[in-house]
Amino acid sequence: MKVLSVISSPRGAASNSIKLANAIIEKLQAANPAATVVVKDLTQTPFPHLEESHLNAFFTPAEKHSEENKMAIRHSNEAIQQLMEADVLVIGAPMYNFGISSTLKAWIDHICRAGITFRYTANGPEGLVKGKKVYVAVATGGVYSGDLQAMDFVAPYLKTVLGFIGITDVAFVKAEGFAMSGLQDTALETAINSIVL
Repeated sequence: MKVLSVISSPRGAASNSIKLANAIIEKLQAANPAATVVVKDLTQTPFPHLEESHLNAFFTPAEKHSEENKMAIRHSNEAIQQLMEADVLVIGAPMYNFGISSTLKAWIDHICRAGITFRYTANGPEGLVKGKKVYVAVATGGVYSGDLQAMDFVAPYLKTVLGFIGITDVAFVKAEGFAMSGLQDTALETAINSIVL
């Protein structure tokens, strides 16, 4: 088993999404002792936000790539290769202002490539990334699994965009209430205890 761990929190050892993601990885390794883990820390090696040069490279056939195209597309190619090589993805996704971080969004923009990770057919879009399992470690200051669920744009967005490229086996593990007295001290432990592989 090859596990790709995608980190999107800049808080390092203090990050609750990283702690939760690491707990998921530990359980995966316990169940699969031969598993290997590749860590992609998007805060240490951030992906550039899409610019004209990236889009030009995406929509230019590879055999016609200029040196500029090759430079612009290298981040995307590397990210897609890592994605394709992985059997399991563990994505750490702290909630920032009800959504994902811009670093995670930039990575997603580089892995969603027409003709490579998805394609349009006469019957609509088809995802081309098959046979992957994803665990998303979500950390939030409030509690969004109840009455405030409509304000959670992390889980619905990630489920939609991953499904669009063909990854439909997605499990969310949520640690909620880190900014709320009475919950903050037990939020991480409760989430870890809820992990089901």
